[in-house]
Amino acid sequence: MSEQGKKKNQFSIYWIYGIIAVTIIVLQLYVSTGSKVTVKYPSTFFYMAEQGYVYDVSLVNKVRIDFKINEKGIEYAKNSSDTQLSKIKDAVTKSNAPKTIVYQFDVVDAGNFETQLNELNQQLKLEGKPSIQMDSKEEINYFANIISFLLPIVILIVIWMFVMRRMSGGGGGGGGQIFNIGKSKAQVYEKGKTTNVTFKDVAGLQGAKEEIVEIVDFLKTPKKYTELGAKIPKGALLVGPPGTGKTLLAKAVAGEAKVPFFSLSGSDFVEMFVGVGASRVRDLFKQAKEKAPSIIFIDEIDAIGRARGKNNGFSSNDERENTLNQLLTEMDGFGTNSGVIILAATNRADVLDSALMRAGRFDRQIYVDMPDINERKEIFQVHLKPLKLDKEMDIDFLSKQTPGFSGADIANLCNEAALIAARKGKPAVEKQDFLDAVDRIVGGLEKKNKIITKEEKKAIAFHEAGHATISWLLEYASPLVKVTIVPRGQSLGAAWYLPEERSLTTTEQILDEMCSALGGRAAERLIFDKISTGALSDLEKVTKQAYAMVSIYGLNERVGNISFYDSQGRDSFTKPYSDDTARVIDEEVKKLVEEQYQRALSLLAENKDKLSLLAEKLLAKEVIFKDDLIEIFGKRPWDVEEITPTEVASAETEVPNTEENAPQEESSTQNDPDQVNH
Repeated sequence: MSEQGKKKNQFSIYWIYGIIAVTIIVLQLYVSTGSKVTVKYPSTFFYMAEQGYVYDVSLVNKVRIDFKINEKGIEYAKNSSDTQLSKIKDAVTKSNAPKTIVYQFDVVDAGNFETQLNELNQQLKLEGKPSIQMDSKEEINYFANIISFLLPIVILIVIWMFVMRRMSGGGGGGGGQIFNIGKSKAQVYEKGKTTNVTFKDVAGLQGAKEEIVEIVDFLKTPKKYTELGAKIPKGALLVGPPGTGKTLLAKAVAGEAKVPFFSLSGSDFVEMFVGVGASRVRDLFKQAKEKAPSIIFIDEIDAIGRARGKNNGFSSNDERENTLNQLLTEMDGFGTNSGVIILAATNRADVLDSALMRAGRFDRQIYVDMPDINERKEIFQVHLKPLKLDKEMDIDFLSKQTPGFSGADIANLCNEAALIAARKGKPAVEKQDFLDAVDRIVGGLEKKNKIITKEEKKAIAFHEAGHATISWLLEYASPLVKVTIVPRGQSLGAAWYLPEERSLTTTEQILDEMCSALGGRAAERLIFDKISTGALSDLEKVTKQAYAMVSIYGLNERVGNISFYDSQGRDSFTKPYSDDTARVIDEEVKKLVEEQYQRALSLLAENKDKLSLLAEKLLAKEVIFKDDLIEIFGKRPWDVEEITPTEVASAETEVPNTEENAPQEESSTQNDPDQVNH
């Protein structure tokens, strides 16, 4: 029998609903047989009874009186104009069998009614008329009893079904029942279903793509590798900062591979019930083995793959560890696991369990790094395709102006530039729109209407001029591009630089950067002989750099070639050095910072007139570029590559907060663009 035939023969729940509805209708008709008329006033009964028109009187359940009217009463009612008899008159006039009509009315006190009826009978006896006999009856309403019995049960069943569906994830059908809560929640791509993303849509990431493409190629042409005795890696772990394209690579694999692709997140294994995570792991691999060769992709695997036993007294979770144990067994345990390849992605590889990272489970760890200038160019080419661009747009220029941007940042930049161009009513997206978008993303929204006093504005101008002056006079400081005192985001002023893309940093380079960062505070001290809270982000950056030089990079002679860096994060609650060493580290850090501060003061004192000239120009224009610094200081002898004055790069901003009721220092560093670049 075909599947369609089976579906047609399946019993539907709607048949039960239909049977219940028919039963209710039949019962209602059965109970309601015979016509009944409700009499509004009990006095009508006594009036008709006194005339001898009433017979077959019954007291039903001691709450209702039923009676009939004889032929004389019917004729009397037809010819009567009494309003009390209006309902009886209408009933007998319209009915084909008026003798069968039962008239009824409710009684509040059955004993009182019987007393009134006895008094009426005594009166009739004195008049020589027949008395009225009344019977007592018990009437059972089957319909009401059935409803009152079934309704609470139906309500409880509905509530139970609702709760069970919500507890099992809210899905309908087979996967939405409580008994299927241990089933895998993976999204399956097979039989033509695809993500519509291919490797052509993944720009940059050349090294990562090569290894991923090799896995897909093995699944398509396994004979090419097996003839030489090679075995495909059982698993590949994608590691890298957020936004670099790890999940995008997995989407490309799902779009390119012609095998079943199971996609889910690490959090999909986590549930409030004990044992559900391990059960879902078993079910996932069972489905994957049945459809082998296949690929399983687990995004954010650190949700279940954290190292076992770490900080056991603070964050112990037996259910998570059970899930991880089951995952380890399924990936490479006693049983065979042929034909199933596992891909996973995380930006927290340092917290993963070592058993999960070993060869045989994840044979390859593919690091997806931030894109370099050439890769950024390729990424721009992908995201600029849907945009209507100006003819003079230079993609090389854009890639140079976005050091440190990830693929997600570049996608956001392109979208933000298009929004800015549309907001200004332009027919196409121009270069300046991209520069404004960089400012918007890195520095925040421009706030020209922010209330700032003249004294504060002057302090901000000299603060930013101090940064610009020091960075211009030092060889290893990043080349300055733009300085502004227009408030943007949480910063009241900003100095924009174009950092050099380098893999190694020398001691001289770090010291020059520290000196440049302290130039703002040094300028305030030199000009106003007082300092403000505006150097908060500068001090934070300089302190981190100094501690890194002394305790991590081994760049301090007194501490020596020792690094206390813990890449695994296992010593988060203990110091890996003694109190004496801690004191030495603090002393050396303070010494480094003070030396660079005095160096900045000395440089600014030597160029005080130029500093004042630059600050005055900044107060007048609010925004100055590289050409203005060349005009005042002359060209830097160590500059090799010229940058046009309008080129704006990633920002290094400070937060000169000179308000009297300034918030706590920690709050002024939120969303600080300075943290983006360093």
